Amino acid sequence: MTQTKITSPAKVPRHLQQLLCLDDFEEAARRFLPRPVFGYIAGAAETNFSLQQNRSAFSHYAFETRVMRNVSQRTQSITLFGKTYASPFGIAPVGLSALSAYRGDLVLAQAAAQAGVPMVMSGSSLIRLEEVAQAAPESWFQAYLPGEDAKIEALIERVKAAGFGTLVITVDTPVAANRENNVRTGFSTPMRPGLRLAWDGITHPRWLFGTFLRTIALHGMPHFENNYATRGAPIMSPSVVRDFADRGHLNWAHFKKIRAMWQGPLVIKGLLAADDARLARDCGADGVIVSNHGGRQLDGAIAPLLALPAVVAACPDIPVMMDSGVRRGSDVIKALALGARCVFAGRPFAYAAAIGGAAGVSRALTLLADEVSRNMAMLGITALDQIEPGQLVRLSSRI
Repeated sequence: MTQTKITSPAKVPRHLQQLLCLDDFEEAARRFLPRPVFGYIAGAAETNFSLQQNRSAFSHYAFETRVMRNVSQRTQSITLFGKTYASPFGIAPVGLSALSAYRGDLVLAQAAAQAGVPMVMSGSSLIRLEEVAQAAPESWFQAYLPGEDAKIEALIERVKAAGFGTLVITVDTPVAANRENNVRTGFSTPMRPGLRLAWDGITHPRWLFGTFLRTIALHGMPHFENNYATRGAPIMSPSVVRDFADRGHLNWAHFKKIRAMWQGPLVIKGLLAADDARLARDCGADGVIVSNHGGRQLDGAIAPLLALPAVVAACPDIPVMMDSGVRRGSDVIKALALGARCVFAGRPFAYAAAIGGAAGVSRALTLLADEVSRNMAMLGITALDQIEPGQLVRLSSRI
């Protein structure tokens, strides 16, 4: 058995060497990004209760270690939908990543491909999905369904023609969330030019010249490119209104139609209830991602880690994955011990791309993979399927 490890550049840039864990990227990005852009990534719904619970849920569990086992050769590789990945985590969909990082979607996709982990491209992205599929063909695509059947079909056909192999349908957005925290930081879609926005840009010159003006000079004003089969609104406009499709009427019949159209792996994202997971499987889902959208939709929704065991029990025959709140290698292993096949994180890699481009994302991926490998050794396992049920203990005092 050989050790599987993410490949990182031979030399880490000096400004990234001081970043020792995923949380460090957030603080660096807070200084680098203008207030509205950072606020968009960091913000969640209403009181941020679910955002906070996503992290604190991991403290409900503790490890019982095993010692004096030969753990000199370890692998953290996993297999999903017939493909082997180097590590049991990937990059979650990150909307507007090309606003916070120069060519952000491409940076994330290519870094993930180099590292051998899955990356899910967001439908709320500013680079055409065809470009990402060409640059990183193994990427997954996450779609927000338009409100009309004809537009759904057109979008799925476009994704299919681009060459994506795995399609992720996000279903926890029947209505727009109350993102009052974004409003407080001055963020809107599209963003409205004004003195405050101009000041936010001027006071963050590295972002202004290295990301925003560079993008406009080389590629023009970014637009929402992938919510529909056709181009959407620009990211900045004094008068244009973004088309937020009404999705309140969407139901399982729409998912069945997509299943009939899509021949590759089909994943449904945004489930928290075991009953919904069963319905998804029965309607043809090849996998599910337990998620509360990083706390960005229903404030007060259960943390995905706590919802995970029931969903796994309901769908033992398909891969169950999870996102929201993952920041440490120990978080990854806890989720896997509860039955997840893979976990995803979004915000930390968005921050990494913003401050360091491809090198930043590679640094973040390497740090997380190193934590997983180190924790495996201390748990006494050489492969992720060796963790024993008794090694993860629920702490009753946290209930």
